[in-house]
Amino acid sequence: MKKILIFLSNPTNLSQLRLGKEHNEIDDALKQSKKRDEFQVVSKLAVRVKDLRRTLLELEDNELAIVHFSGHGAGSEGLILEDDSGKIKLVSTEALARLFKQFQEQVECVILNACYSEQQAEAIHQYIDCVIGMNKAIGDIAAINFATAFYEALGAGKTYEKSFKFACTAINLEGIPESETPQIRYRPRRYHSDIQEVQETKNPDNSSSPPASQTMTFSGGTFKGPVGQTGGNSTQTGRNSTQAGRDLTQTSNISQSSRNVSFSGSGSGNKFIPINCAEDVNINQSSNQIIRRNYNKIETVLAELEKLKQEIATTNSLSLIQKKQAEIPVEIIQTELNKPQPDKGLIDEAVEALKKGLEGVEKLGVPVMRIAKILAKAWI
Repeated sequence: MKKILIFLSNPTNLSQLRLGKEHNEIDDALKQSKKRDEFQVVSKLAVRVKDLRRTLLELEDNELAIVHFSGHGAGSEGLILEDDSGKIKLVSTEALARLFKQFQEQVECVILNACYSEQQAEAIHQYIDCVIGMNKAIGDIAAINFATAFYEALGAGKTYEKSFKFACTAINLEGIPESETPQIRYRPRRYHSDIQEVQETKNPDNSSSPPASQTMTFSGGTFKGPVGQTGGNSTQTGRNSTQAGRDLTQTSNISQSSRNVSFSGSGSGNKFIPINCAEDVNINQSSNQIIRRNYNKIETVLAELEKLKQEIATTNSLSLIQKKQAEIPVEIIQTELNKPQPDKGLIDEAVEALKKGLEGVEKLGVPVMRIAKILAKAWI
């Protein structure tokens, strides 16, 4: 039986994530799967550093495990756990990599379902064969959908890389433009648990044993593998390979009233006009004016958001962690406004989170209120 170690961290002095829902969805996905008897879920809430190391120490020498972390990330600064009082405890990338080095024979896969966790994933991948991280901020809804679908596929008997692809597709199916945020680093397993595979590792002449230096990386649906492999762009990567840049092309196909409307573009610079297709093919002049007016307001908001991001980055009134947390709702709003059909509820929620995160910083509070007022008029 394989253990799935779920670590949840949600410090009280940061914006609160829906980690309880994510945990329940993962648990339900595995319980309903055909391979449910092959997995044992071990959960740790409000995880502290000592909880992390003690839980890993409980693994038997011959046990295989998956480590799933859900919470906040801080980019190059590391991952955020909790201290004894429930506040922020920052754990460095180097420290995490050194910890997992001690458990590379037992841990098969590590999932870091946290914003800006790609750097930690890359460092841990030096020792763990399959690691998943996020290359930027990821919203709660996308993170929950990704985790749920990943374990649905795993519970159906799929491999880690196939489960990853399935999970990215699940984000797409929900109409969330964050399917390229998850990143996976994968190479064939170098440590084996059963007798036959142990014998193979003892035989250096066995040509079927995969070379440890071959690393495959996936970004959403894009595959990059060792030279000679098919199915995607081929690159030769080493043990400390770096992730190739994201494919910035975005395509969204919306079918409404038996009509397919295709929006496509390249990168974040592409601005989608949020139009709901009317049943009548002909759009009258008054409708055109409404669409144009809303589009102009949304363009104004996007410009204001870019200015706000710069002000957040340069202010001395916020700590590095607070800046990272303030960027998350800004990016959620930007992402939604670039969609053909923005989620007004999600945008409103992100605006409220932004207000709360910047509360007390007068210089930043003013542009947030201005953005909120413009958005309120954009939905007319």
